Amino acid sequence: MSAEAQSAQSAQYSADNIKVLEGLEAVRKRPAMYIGDVGKRGLHHLVYEVVDNSIDEAMAGYCTKVVVVFNADGSVTVEDNGRGIPVDMHKEENRPAVEVVMTVLHAGGKFDKGSYKISGGLHGVGVSVVNALSERLWVEVKRDGKIHRQDYKIGDPQNEVHVTGTAKKTGTKVCFFPDNTVFKTIDFKYDIIAERLRELAYLNRGLEIVLKDERTEEGETDIFKFRGGLSDFVKYLDEHNNPLHNKIIKVNKEDGEVPVEVAMRYGNTYNENILTFVNNINTIEGGTHLSGFRSALTRAMNNHATKNNLIKAKKNEKITLSGEDFREGLTAIISIKVAEPQFEGQTKTKLGNGDVKGVVDTVVYEGILDFLEQNPSIGRRVIEKALLAARSRSAARKARELIRRKSALGGSSLPGKLADCS
Repeated sequence: MSAEAQSAQSAQYSADNIKVLEGLEAVRKRPAMYIGDVGKRGLHHLVYEVVDNSIDEAMAGYCTKVVVVFNADGSVTVEDNGRGIPVDMHKEENRPAVEVVMTVLHAGGKFDKGSYKISGGLHGVGVSVVNALSERLWVEVKRDGKIHRQDYKIGDPQNEVHVTGTAKKTGTKVCFFPDNTVFKTIDFKYDIIAERLRELAYLNRGLEIVLKDERTEEGETDIFKFRGGLSDFVKYLDEHNNPLHNKIIKVNKEDGEVPVEVAMRYGNTYNENILTFVNNINTIEGGTHLSGFRSALTRAMNNHATKNNLIKAKKNEKITLSGEDFREGLTAIISIKVAEPQFEGQTKTKLGNGDVKGVVDTVVYEGILDFLEQNPSIGRRVIEKALLAARSRSAARKARELIRRKSALGGSSLPGKLADCS
């Protein structure tokens, strides 16, 4: 065959070239689309996906304890005392519901608002993706007085859902061994998982999360349980920041369409540290809830300062306090619950719901004003700190302008003997 004929054949593009990836095959073909990458971050994301299902049970009020274990053989076990994944036959799929959840993309209880009003797992891909990217996995469900189990290999069921014993309680236990042909590393880091589990315990007041490492003889163990919730989280984050005031500023409105909880405190530092969460998911890139918080904070603080005549300007000084001034030295946690959050992508790092901005703005504005009226001394200290930040900003701007003016005059263009004295 001539080179021309070969190139003509290779240039042909027909229906035969179109590939349809069945079931979990798509996940193995493009894992990064589902878990971010196939490095350290993606590996740890597998644990988060399984844990998130347990956390959703806790948010629905059915789970009080989650246990995560790094096993000696390199696998990870996640167990909760929730209701247990349903094991009865799924009418449409004609197989047990637990098998559907574990092997079908976009299958789960999060699409039916009767099961979960609010959840972090929205796309129904979480645990099935973990299954697809695991060399082996087994699930054990305690439900209806029995223990049900099924085993999988690279996402494929190896046996039927079968009863292995009796159970007095309910819950789900998932054990998975990540596939080393997919991931660059299958070595889980204790500290990375511990940090996320601590975060989840702060966000879900009263929930107990246990982390155990059985890979070494001395094996680390941590128990995370915080009765103070977000207030404890703020104290943990700014414990080395020399707080400006001891009392945490708290805003909490649970009964609205979008439950909003905020905890914040100022420290004698210059950096802001604001963490935002939607349904327990850390929205690293912020979004509409962060915009609502920022505008409410600026308005509430300015309103309080004006109303109580706390902005004392010096002679010939024009001073306006901006959002940047009020955020200097601030540590804040914003946690909201949204029934239908619109995230950008599966990794869910930015919230896009337009209506959330107004809700958060209103709740935070009213909450901060109420707190400042009841604690005027804290209000005064915060305004004084913001004034100092505004004056520093103004002085820095003037210094920059002076340097620019000097360089614009072109001092260096004068002959050596006539150069500007500096």
